[in-house]
Amino acid sequence: MKNTGRRERRMRNVLALVLAGGKGERLHPLTIHRAKPAVPFGGKYRIIDFTLSNCINSDIRRIAVLTQYKSHSLDRHLALGWELLLNPELDEYIFSIPPQQRIDERWYEGTADAIFQNIYLIEKENPLYILILSGDHIYKMDYADMLEFHLGKEATGTVATIKVKKEEALAFGIIEVDNNSRIIGFQEKPADPATLPGDPEHCLASMGIYFFNTGDIINELKADSGKSSAHDFGKNILPEMMKSGKLYAYDFKDENKKEAKYWRDLGTIDAYWQANMDLVSVEPQFNLYDKEWVIRTNQGQNPPAKFVFAQEYKGGRLGIALDSIVCGGCIVSGGRVQNAILSPNVRVNSYVDIRDSILLENVEIGRHCRIRRAIIDKDVYVPAGTTIGYDLKADSERFHVSPGGIVVIPKGAEVR
Repeated sequence: MKNTGRRERRMRNVLALVLAGGKGERLHPLTIHRAKPAVPFGGKYRIIDFTLSNCINSDIRRIAVLTQYKSHSLDRHLALGWELLLNPELDEYIFSIPPQQRIDERWYEGTADAIFQNIYLIEKENPLYILILSGDHIYKMDYADMLEFHLGKEATGTVATIKVKKEEALAFGIIEVDNNSRIIGFQEKPADPATLPGDPEHCLASMGIYFFNTGDIINELKADSGKSSAHDFGKNILPEMMKSGKLYAYDFKDENKKEAKYWRDLGTIDAYWQANMDLVSVEPQFNLYDKEWVIRTNQGQNPPAKFVFAQEYKGGRLGIALDSIVCGGCIVSGGRVQNAILSPNVRVNSYVDIRDSILLENVEIGRHCRIRRAIIDKDVYVPAGTTIGYDLKADSERFHVSPGGIVVIPKGAEVR
């Protein structure tokens, strides 16, 4: 991580606006009670922690999180885990902002509209540059490098991009560039996408990460507000700014330092489950243990994890976890956990067998249960003798089952 005085001074001119109001409907039932950025990930984190950690690691100290949908869980997480991290006396802060209805009486109606409705905040803070981020992606990125690129190109706006397979393009905004990285074409979720020159199998996708000169983006937002449009960056703002010839594409530089670049939108249950399962592999694609790129979160005051009844192994009663992540406060009492993630304060009782599963906070598994390929949300008690994940037809009659066969039990559900 780079920490020069020049870099820090430059980043003090940046205001980061994190879009965190998404419903995450494809992540139901995990988003029944919380916004998508507040969904737990990797045992003790929330999805938004990765974007916010990128900001802190990039020396960005002014951060506003724009919330909307079922934001209580997210607001609480920010208050307990993030707000005390920064010093208001040094003009450092992170806070959440729901729709203020300063413009008129409506909610945020698109990504651009969410920023437009907060022009009062932007003008009050008066930053030189605006960084717009999504709060629901998992990746590591030094935004200072992107700002340096933006300034070097004398751009009005810069879009972070990543190469994706052509068949995946329907989920992204696809960008065309010239040999100077200038954006010359933009397609929003195209069925027939433009591919990279000399590479017909891949496209250049927008990551939903934007740097703008403050004055330029305010002018664009004000102009867009008076039009009948979707008020969306991908559909409206970027295509309009492209006409100036000063909109550029920044090639994502991955601080994860693996062979393949890591950037994930955990938009579906299957994608969420797979990304979590990758973390417990011997060599995961995403590194949580890099001391040079710390991922921060709200740390609960939990005792160490505990495993008991090893002395009764011959009787089949062995408290053990293999190839798993086990957080503080967990007790594995005579049960077996393998290829699984246990969030804080999970209890696994005797003769239990858990495989390929994610158990969120305060889950308790009764004796003799068998659980496979499942996600169990917070505050659920699974009664003794319950079997989950072995008969999907039966499971689908009482739980949500994803297209990939992952059984999901909602937060606080009563399991019979």
